[in-house]
Amino acid sequence: MASQKITSALAEIESSSNPQNKLQQYDALLSDIVSTASEDQLAQDLIFYLDSVLNEDISIVAARPILDSFITVLQKLTPETQIKVGQHAVTLLQSRSTSVEEQDAQIRELLADAYESQEEYVPAARVLQGIHIDSSQRLVSDDAKVRLWIRIVRLYLEEDDTTSAEAFLNRIKNLPSKIDDHELKLHFKLSQARILDARRKFLDASQEYFNVSLAAGVDESDRLHALAAAIRCAVLGPAGPQRSRTLATLYKDDRVTSVEEFGILEKMFLDRLLTPAEVAAFSQRLAPHQLARMADGTTVLDKAVVEHNLVAASKLYENITTDALGAILGLTASGDLTAGEKAEAYAARMVEQGRLNGTIDQIDGVIFFEENTAATGRHIRQWDAGVQGLAENVERVATSITDAFPEFAAEQTVH
Repeated sequence: MASQKITSALAEIESSSNPQNKLQQYDALLSDIVSTASEDQLAQDLIFYLDSVLNEDISIVAARPILDSFITVLQKLTPETQIKVGQHAVTLLQSRSTSVEEQDAQIRELLADAYESQEEYVPAARVLQGIHIDSSQRLVSDDAKVRLWIRIVRLYLEEDDTTSAEAFLNRIKNLPSKIDDHELKLHFKLSQARILDARRKFLDASQEYFNVSLAAGVDESDRLHALAAAIRCAVLGPAGPQRSRTLATLYKDDRVTSVEEFGILEKMFLDRLLTPAEVAAFSQRLAPHQLARMADGTTVLDKAVVEHNLVAASKLYENITTDALGAILGLTASGDLTAGEKAEAYAARMVEQGRLNGTIDQIDGVIFFEENTAATGRHIRQWDAGVQGLAENVERVATSITDAFPEFAAEQTVH
């Protein structure tokens, strides 16, 4: 409830028959409210003041300069007061918003700033959505539209509302003109990466994060942060040729040794088995949505590590029993499935999707890695041939020494 002093002053102004005097009296009363009202009373007094200003008896032409002064005052208030007064203001302006679009937009932006300072991101996004950007009364450039939509996208992403965020990102994509502002381009790319990340399209997200890390005009610490995010997404991506290419691109970057994720990136790139301790340390750097549990009770990270270790095992073995593979992958029996049956299911799915070359003998419970039948077999034969060649060369040298220096050879035999 407004103070008695303010209600009386407003009643006196409203009863005045001189429009010019009303404007001067409203301006004077606004200054008086700001300078004399207590913090607790200020919001109520301003709300009553605004109700009087936007009364139907006052023309919109007369209301505009008063609203401009009101906005100047609103800018200097605390976020809590801005929210109380701003909410009321945008509600009142809804019926007149086409006539005071500029003032309505300014109040909404102030209200969004206040919400954001209180970490109320969804209300901030929603109040910004009410700004009129397609109107004959107010010319808004494409850059200004993009800046507004990018802000709304980022606010929704703070609350992991990817559906709403993507809707506004698509508006930017559908603009006939391209984004020329370098900063807006970066925000667009980063927002796109975050949406792909939240939707678990990790390999696409990794590429977008990596592009941001290479962009000009980005602070070095932000570049490394984007590079680390690219590595995390690449690790979480499904094992296969696409992830191998992504890992290779990241591993060849000179900056990767500067980020904490380098260790796990190197092991994955080199197809080495990951230990539980390494996986646990890596999981500490993941976002909540990246650790969310799926329908089968496992996380995205669990699945990514099992698939990676399965590929790593395929580099070490030509064939392996499903039980032994289940032990290597760290799988445990649950429900009606044994660890070996789980390992077989993982391998079968990857073979079916073309991410692993091999065949499964379900009767004997053995997995044959076709890719390694030739590659690993050839390497073993090369190793055997090399060892045999070395032994033959050593024997040949020893024989030559014996023939050339029989006395020396005899002494060495005695000793």
